[in-house]
Amino acid sequence: MTERPLGWTSRRAAEASVAALLLASMAACAAPTSSPPASATPSPSEVTASASATPQPTATPEPALSLPLPGEEDPRLIRVDVAPEVPANGGGRIVVTVTNLSDERVTELVLRWATELKQTLFLAPFAPSEARIADGGPPLLQDWTKWVEGPGERGEPAGTTSLGWGPLDPGATLTIPILVTRQANGAVEFDLQVLAGEAILLLEGGEPAELRVSVP
Repeated sequence: MTERPLGWTSRRAAEASVAALLLASMAACAAPTSSPPASATPSPSEVTASASATPQPTATPEPALSLPLPGEEDPRLIRVDVAPEVPANGGGRIVVTVTNLSDERVTELVLRWATELKQTLFLAPFAPSEARIADGGPPLLQDWTKWVEGPGERGEPAGTTSLGWGPLDPGATLTIPILVTRQANGAVEFDLQVLAGEAILLLEGGEPAELRVSVP
């Protein structure tokens, strides 16, 4: 029987171990590697675009009982004062004073407001009386020229009430008392325009003669 050299078994075992390690290493290198999941962090360009984006402004809604300006302006200048004399729990009157600052006569001065105002305040150029309603009564005397809910025959727009007065001579002042009957409690604001026919007149500063009237 041939005697094996001392230590042969340990060298064969070591060689087998090394071979096994090499095979395992080769298998690991050949196996497909999985990519790490994509990052959810936005790129710098995305962050810049997001930060630079500004919100778009939204249109401011028109206040209640406002009026669109007419398409035509009259260059004549006027001064307007509006004095509400209406208690919080009842009716009264609104006194409108208009002074003609131009050197031309305004043939017909027109006051205009939203017809919807009558749900809260009913405006009228006169107070009802027996003389006005009596059949065969005395002739009616009045300074106002028209009282029209639009659309009217002379271009008065729908949704408006127009009260005409006149004439107004150069440098003259016209005082217009408007009767107010309260239909509902509560404060109210509304636009009041001053026109010559269907063209809005101008105030001293050159802006359209439209005033915001507040009644408590």
